[in-house]
Amino acid sequence: MTKVIGIIPARMASTRFPGKPLAEILGVPMVGHVYFRSKMSRALDEAYVATCDQEIVDYVKTIGGRAIMTSASHERCTDRIAEATEKIIAGTGQAVDIVVNIQGDEPLIFPEMIDEVVRPMLNDASLAATNLMAQIKNSAEYEDPNVVKVVTDINNDALYFSREPVPSRKKASGEVPARKQLGVIAFRRDFLFKFNQLEPTPLEIIESVDMLRAVEHGYKVRMVLTDYETLGVDTPQQLSDAEEYMKKDPIAGKYVPKRSG
Repeated sequence: MTKVIGIIPARMASTRFPGKPLAEILGVPMVGHVYFRSKMSRALDEAYVATCDQEIVDYVKTIGGRAIMTSASHERCTDRIAEATEKIIAGTGQAVDIVVNIQGDEPLIFPEMIDEVVRPMLNDASLAATNLMAQIKNSAEYEDPNVVKVVTDINNDALYFSREPVPSRKKASGEVPARKQLGVIAFRRDFLFKFNQLEPTPLEIIESVDMLRAVEHGYKVRMVLTDYETLGVDTPQQLSDAEEYMKKDPIAGKYVPKRSG
């Protein structure tokens, strides 16, 4: 039996939006939305929140969740996830086969997205890592440096990630297949540990995209196309936008407390 866990990295320090994991959407802190929705994934045996902040640990406990305290020195979420994985294995005494990195600032994540990123790894033991991607549907996203674009080979293995508009549309006579990276990444346990031991690479640093480290060191990252749409939260305005979307979201109704009036 393959053991699959999801880990949600979250920390209170944020340049653009300090304290955002506990910022409320319909009365539920953002990290709570991610946790509740991740727990609905059929692919996960368990979900955890990895954090360096006691406030987040305390909140996760109030909802019956599991939180792992990690170092405050981590700059990359994969470092936090690797430390949390080691602690989970040591604390439970159970093996872990696949670890899914689930971004703590995507409160509208669909459980099916986690299922989608895990499925290829269950079907192909040679895959070391998989990463969700989605179609870019407008020019604003294509030009936005906060949206990480990805180009793949014919097997959907990543060739390059960039914050610039790639592939180029300048000489294209037809529609360009522009796709974006999403923050749902699955690792084989051993590859996760190996990944964090690899030296940071030039393109990873230039683009500020973690998965370029794997590509530059010669490892394959299988990209998995999804039709699901999510909304990341990096600013108070995006939090407000997420709340408007959440009011119409069918999944939220399964865990958001009913309000009187």
